[in-house]
Amino acid sequence: MLTEEMRLDGNAAAGALREVFSQDVTVARATCAGCGDARPVGALLAYGHAMGVVLRCPGCGLAMLRVARTPGMVRLDVAGVTLLAIPDDVPVA
Repeated sequence: MLTEEMRLDGNAAAGALREVFSQDVTVARATCAGCGDARPVGALLAYGHAMGVVLRCPGCGLAMLRVARTPGMVRLDVAGVTLLAIPDDVPVA
């Protein structure tokens, strides 16, 4: 269940995403598989829960990225992203 109290911007997922990427991926542009909108990951809507975070498109609400911490691994689901463009000049985390 999604509620306004749970919603943050995509920057709230920076820590979880750093476990997967060596760069700060919040500045990368993610293109939504649902509506085609392209925004920085930091501008997506983040919904946190006990296992991780879900990043949704502000335009259509599609779940674009899911990051989950399970015993012994981090799971990343990018089914809602058609393109993730990471700039060359992003500092390494």
